[in-house]
Amino acid sequence: MPAYTISNDPTRLNFDVIYNFISGSYWAKGIPRETMARAIDNSLCFGVYCEATELVGFARVITDKATFAYLADVFILEQHRGQGLSKQLVDAVVNHPELQGLRRIMLATKDAHGLYAQFGFAAVEDPSILMQICHPDIYLNQQSR
Repeated sequence: MPAYTISNDPTRLNFDVIYNFISGSYWAKGIPRETMARAIDNSLCFGVYCEATELVGFARVITDKATFAYLADVFILEQHRGQGLSKQLVDAVVNHPELQGLRRIMLATKDAHGLYAQFGFAAVEDPSILMQICHPDIYLNQQSR
């Protein structure tokens, strides 16, 4: 079995692997490369590495590192799934020293509720307190211009 490590060193990230996955995802299909690069540059990012060099997973945290964080863009490449890597990745995120003592950590997921529940995430008790401006097809609309 290969050895896996998790790091939040931004110099180790492989942008092409991240972009290729995220730009095909249900949540950011068609995201422009420049937009993804800016999102990574302005976030606390975590990479999962096989044999210390090959990026096989990713998570991005948008945070002020004081009160709030939003977990986004979490993935493990298909060929590396089923080995507990997503659990290790989420554990690394929620236990990162810069993310301790926050009042709220949020995320949105269509299909991984069971994973996140293991780390204390739960449905919002009163969703009526949350509001959003949502443009789900923004990247697709930008491409047609």
